[in-house]
Amino acid sequence: MGSRLAVITILITVTRSLICQLPSEDQAHYPISNSLLPTIRSVLPSIGLTRRSLKTLETIQIVCEERDQRRQELAFNARPFVLCGLPLRRPQWDQLSYARRNGHFSLTIVAHPEFGLPYGQDRLIPIWVATLALRQKCRVIRFHHLTEFLRYFDLPTTGFYYRRIACAFQRIFGATIFFGTEDRCNQSVFLDWARFHFFDQIRLWCRRDENSGPTSDGECQHTITLSDAFYAEIQEHGIPIERRVVAALSNAPGTLDFYTWLAWKCWAAKGRTIRIPLFGGHGLARSSEPRSTRGIDLSAKKSVRG
Repeated sequence: MGSRLAVITILITVTRSLICQLPSEDQAHYPISNSLLPTIRSVLPSIGLTRRSLKTLETIQIVCEERDQRRQELAFNARPFVLCGLPLRRPQWDQLSYARRNGHFSLTIVAHPEFGLPYGQDRLIPIWVATLALRQKCRVIRFHHLTEFLRYFDLPTTGFYYRRIACAFQRIFGATIFFGTEDRCNQSVFLDWARFHFFDQIRLWCRRDENSGPTSDGECQHTITLSDAFYAEIQEHGIPIERRVVAALSNAPGTLDFYTWLAWKCWAAKGRTIRIPLFGGHGLARSSEPRSTRGIDLSAKKSVRG
């Protein structure tokens, strides 16, 4: 399935590239968005592709077009969760702490005993909250309904997802984060640590009816007050990422972590070509194996920009 998907993705990319090289008067005869994907739909049964795979192809096509036209819709993530992500899967019920190290950066999360550790798709909440805070330019963000979150990431607005995201807000609210660096120089150790939590206060009406809950004078009925430390972090080190890509990877937290890490590295390149280690300091994972010296070269032309 993966190979077939890759082949069709390459065909779409090559076709788009060839059409873009035609004279403008001829390009009108080849509307990519209107003709190419319906053709793919017609051959789905014969090549064994599902509708979900087709949706992935459509997302790839839209993302490529948005990048070519430089009109990506940007979201933002916080630096600690780009360097050291949240757990990918639900931890054991009695596990109330989680630690991860990346080079000299380290992250420790301590959970509320009633709600547990944030994990998996919970990582979308810091992205959404950071994006709203930077857009509204205030650490007190306001919105009308929790379904706005689901729609932002193209998730179903069913009762299952609604209850799931309400529980995720509880896990995020109850978590305390320790983030910092540890540098060693000769016989000395320098520690630079910070402790913070995501939110100072949340006011959410967790009901499926979008018209439920008290409102007056058209005010938003949901408010989240970010902690001073978290708001300062996203103001100083907010990492731009593409909303549509995040939405497409919302059900694959490991792949989403890799994408946000890669986007951060490309964005930090700022016009330079840099070598990025896959393992070791500032890489994807800490490793003492020989492969830790390997890396990849990234061109800044792939950087995420609005």
